[in-house]
Amino acid sequence: MKQVYLDNAATTCLRTEVIDIITDTLQNCYGNPSSTHAFGRSAKSKIEQARKSIAKLLHVSAAEIVFTSGGTEADNLVIHNAVRDLDVGRIITSKIEHHAVLNAVEFLEKQHQVHVDYVDLDENGDVNLKHLEDLLQNSASKTLVSLMHINNEIGNILPLQKVAILCKANDALFHSDTVQSIGHFDLNLQETPIDFLAASAHKFHGPKGVGFAFIRKGLPIKALIHGGAQERGFRAGTENVHNIVGMEKALEMAYSNLSVEKNTILNLKHYFIEELKKHIPEVQFNGQSSNTEKSTYTLVNVSIPVKPEQAALMLFQLDLKGIACSKGSACQSGSDQGSFVLNEIYDIERLKNPNLRFSFSHYTTKAELDYVVETLVTFAKTGKLAKA
Repeated sequence: MKQVYLDNAATTCLRTEVIDIITDTLQNCYGNPSSTHAFGRSAKSKIEQARKSIAKLLHVSAAEIVFTSGGTEADNLVIHNAVRDLDVGRIITSKIEHHAVLNAVEFLEKQHQVHVDYVDLDENGDVNLKHLEDLLQNSASKTLVSLMHINNEIGNILPLQKVAILCKANDALFHSDTVQSIGHFDLNLQETPIDFLAASAHKFHGPKGVGFAFIRKGLPIKALIHGGAQERGFRAGTENVHNIVGMEKALEMAYSNLSVEKNTILNLKHYFIEELKKHIPEVQFNGQSSNTEKSTYTLVNVSIPVKPEQAALMLFQLDLKGIACSKGSACQSGSDQGSFVLNEIYDIERLKNPNLRFSFSHYTTKAELDYVVETLVTFAKTGKLAKA
C-alpha cells in the first residue's frame, strides 16, 4: 500500500540533519545547563547559541526569545501574563483562533473578569480590519489583540504589518500565534511592531515538545511556570537542550532553503488545485485556501461532493488507502463537531459535504498528489474506494 503524508500542518517529519544534531547532543552534551562545571557550561553554551541564532533569523535580540515546550505554552505564557503583569483588562481576538488562544481567553474572561471582544470575519474567514479598528478606538482599559498569522485550518493570511500598526496607533499590545508561519515566511520583527509571538519546532521539520515565545524588550511579564531561574526567570524547569538545539538547526535550514522550498511547495499547491478542479468540478475550496496570494502555500482545505451517508467514512477510508490528511486541527481530532473554524464562517448547507485539509512539504511529490486525486475521484463517483 502506498503511504502519502499530507498532514504537515499537524506536524512535519524531522530533517536528517536535525536528527543527527539531536542524537549528537544527547550523546555528548548531557550536563544540566544550570550546573557550573564544564558539563553544565557546555550545555548552557549550546542553549545560548541557539537563542542567538533564532533571534538573528527574526531580527530581534537574544534576550527577547524564551524557550518553551511549544506553541501552546508560548501562547499561554503571553496571554495569561499580559493580564496579570501588564494590566490588560480587555482582549480582542477572533472565533477561529487556535484553542491554545481561545481556551486561555475564555478562562481569563470567566475567572478574572477580562472583557473579551471578537472581531468580525468576512465570508472567507478573513478578519474585518475596519471592525478591528473600531474596537481598538473604543476601549476603556489596556487591550491585548491576539490574532494568528496563518489560520491552521484554512490557511488565511493575516496582514501582520497592518494589524501591528493599528495596534500601535491605539496603544494596544499585539500577540500573534505564528505557529504555522515561522519557518515558512520571512518575519522581520524589527520592522513589524509585534509585541509577542509563539512558535513550535515541529511545524518546520524540528522536534516535538519544544518552541519559543518572542517577548519584546520592555514588556515586564513574569513566569507562568514557577520554580528555578531558568530562561532568565521567564520559564522555570531544566531546559530541553537536545530539542532546543534541534529546533535551532531546523529553523536555520528552513530559512536557508526557504526560497527554493517555497517555490516547490507552491507549485505543488497550484497543481493540486488545478487537478481537483479538472477531475472533480463540484469541488469547493474553503476559506482563502485556493487563493495563493491570500493563503499560505502549505495547505488546501477542500469540500468534496459525496452523499451524506458516505461522508462520515471518507477520512477513515483515505487512511485505509495510505493517505494521511485531516478534517482540521489535530488538537481537536477527538471532537465529532467537525471543524469549528468552518462552522463559524459557513452555513449548514455549505458544510454538508466532508471537508478535508491537505498540507504539503518539500518532500511531497506530484505522483503522490496524482494518487490522492485519483482516490478522491473514485470516492466522489462511487462512494467506495478500490482495495489498496
